[in-house]
Amino acid sequence: MGEQRNYGRMMKLAEEFFNMKNDPSQINVDEETVRQLNAIHSRSLNEKQDEEGPIAWVLLFPTTEKLMKQFIDHQINETELLQLTPVNVKYDAVYLCSALVLPEFREKGIAKHLAIDAIRAIQHDHPIKALFVWAFSSEGTKLATSIVEELGLPLYVKPGRY
Repeated sequence: MGEQRNYGRMMKLAEEFFNMKNDPSQINVDEETVRQLNAIHSRSLNEKQDEEGPIAWVLLFPTTEKLMKQFIDHQINETELLQLTPVNVKYDAVYLCSALVLPEFREKGIAKHLAIDAIRAIQHDHPIKALFVWAFSSEGTKLATSIVEELGLPLYVKPGRY
């Protein structure tokens, strides 16, 4: 029962913050998206749980520097970025798509730890040269900055809505 409570809270948080259902340019995480992300890399979807279910989700995926530049330059949107990312190639950039943490667990480094662990796993398989984000909040940009400082990667930011 508790697991459902946290899952529902996480889903509500995601919808309130990103409003994906009303913006087709954003990735909507459904079964097909999960399959695509797992085909790109097994560490694209990351979760931390407690006894009541998920408390944090981090979605990121490797892609090519060329697609990163097209995304940053507003030539393609987020959905197209995922659709155009090829499978079974060497990737050189990572897109930090979203990081959500329940309010009572924020400011504890959970999202940063999940993201860094996932990026290091991706770096084991791919020559990652950059991290990029679509800035939706100052907290998200702060998270991305702390990740690149620890990993020694440059950060590229597509301006968002804050």
